[in-house]
Amino acid sequence: MVILLISWLFQSMGEAGMGVYLILYFLLEWFYCVFFEMFKDGMTPGKKAMGIQVVHDDGTPLGWGASILRNILRAADFFPFAYLFGIISMATSKEFKRLGDHAAATLVVYKPQPQRKSKLTEAGTRPAPFLLDLDEQQAILAFAERSLTLSTSRQKELADILAPILPLGSKTAEDEALSDTRVSEIKKIANGIIGQS
Repeated sequence: MVILLISWLFQSMGEAGMGVYLILYFLLEWFYCVFFEMFKDGMTPGKKAMGIQVVHDDGTPLGWGASILRNILRAADFFPFAYLFGIISMATSKEFKRLGDHAAATLVVYKPQPQRKSKLTEAGTRPAPFLLDLDEQQAILAFAERSLTLSTSRQKELADILAPILPLGSKTAEDEALSDTRVSEIKKIANGIIGQS
């Protein structure tokens, strides 16, 4: 769409405009991917949206020569039509490589997303009263992380559900302060799980 708009704009400038357009089109077609792969950690905007990146076969960052070679060979992948050679190459390759990746010794891999460090609101830590398995730890962390979006009464209700398994005091019907304490103590246990004080 953008290329069509640019084409229309430069056509109105006559032959000189069309000459500039053809140069721009050539640069975009052949060096768009190279530019982004070299300056954006092996990712074009499309690759970034899909969570993938290009690296050398040994996992090292992509170099200029490999990027240029793999992108020039996109034309060979297209032959005879509709990227047929590229599809055949990927279907018959153990690593699902297209022709350009074979020639340049590159791989397209998933880029791991950085882990988001939780920032919990409660100060202080409290050790868990017993060894928690992974599901229990995740439940406590989910409660602590979501506490800002939960009403106070909902936080107390959820904390009271944990009362039988976490020795945080026994609640009587009139003891509302104990529910507040339970909420606070569970958040402190969450702090201990992620190593936040």
